[in-house]
Amino acid sequence: MRPDPPLRALFVINSLAGGGAERVFTTLVEQLSGPRSDFAITVALLDNEAEEAYLLPENVPIERLDAKGGLLRSVRGMRRLVRRSRPDVALSFLSRANVATLAAMRQTGGATVISERVNTTAHLKHGLSGLVSRLLIRRTYPAARQVIAVSQGVARTLETDFAISPDRIRVIHNPVDVDRIRARAALEPAIEVTRDDFVTMGRLVDNKNTAMAIRALATAPARGNLIVLGEGPLREELAHLAASLGLERRVRFAGFLANPHAVLARAGCYLLTSNAEGFPNAMLEAMALALPVVATDCPSGPAEILEVTLGEAPAVFGSGGALVAMDDAQAMATCMGRLIAQDRPAFSEAAAIRAESFSLDQAVGDFRKSLIQAVAANRMAAT
Repeated sequence: MRPDPPLRALFVINSLAGGGAERVFTTLVEQLSGPRSDFAITVALLDNEAEEAYLLPENVPIERLDAKGGLLRSVRGMRRLVRRSRPDVALSFLSRANVATLAAMRQTGGATVISERVNTTAHLKHGLSGLVSRLLIRRTYPAARQVIAVSQGVARTLETDFAISPDRIRVIHNPVDVDRIRARAALEPAIEVTRDDFVTMGRLVDNKNTAMAIRALATAPARGNLIVLGEGPLREELAHLAASLGLERRVRFAGFLANPHAVLARAGCYLLTSNAEGFPNAMLEAMALALPVVATDCPSGPAEILEVTLGEAPAVFGSGGALVAMDDAQAMATCMGRLIAQDRPAFSEAAAIRAESFSLDQAVGDFRKSLIQAVAANRMAAT
């Protein structure tokens, strides 16, 4: 039953720059706000980005804290905001926002729900900065009323590596708004694409390992191009790699597209080459458009989505595509040839069916329940 009046809810994220976590965050705000909602939502953006890839509903107030990527500035800004707004519950996405929100909410006693979007151990950098980040997470995350993990693999890491009690961890997979994705896919694509082409999508950074897709194309028994959707600091380096392999005409860097779904829907196969994920949105969205995938067995998400275990094999086929060992470009190339040609129809159908398992209504309902339960548990503990 809806609380009356609505709960004051503060939703926190680093920024609305393009990315999977930002897309899910925006979807949740859209779905959980409105005149009949359980929540009166205010959004806090830690950083004031010049360009924002996602738009929030006009009725949702936005606080831009301009922390410039700094943790201490994020904590100070969040403390000022929390003292002023005194939310009943806060929901935060991504590690820096999680730490800053937990630190700020301690002063008011409000309930805090944090959402971990990546495999924390695999994602954090090595060296001193990684050590400090791991220590901060280990010190702060156990104080959350609930920790939402985006996959079972992320949940296991939080429990084993960061000492979070399993009764405070809840797995909520990323939602896939299949109807919206398919409607956008019906529009004209911004670039030319054919069923012979492969697509990969994400920021051009080390963790996404886009170089693996380029190396795989070089030996794949296929004639199509590789379309790279996304921007990042490695673009020039990746273009040089493509040229060195004689692929300058077959690797197309399309940048960030406002509607990538129109391209995905017309391609032949999707490639995920990451070294670490939480639960890959782009892979699921491609599958929702009946695109078979070849994905690396990175921690965490791809194996869970494809419902397979790689073990010692170089590749294994599952529900909608193939799973290959990380950085094994030859195994990826072999699977690319199989999925783009003779086996595409069967895996295309299986991909679309599997994507429908991750419904928008289920995920939104689970987040709503988590926030309401966190407030109830907090109030019970206070009395």
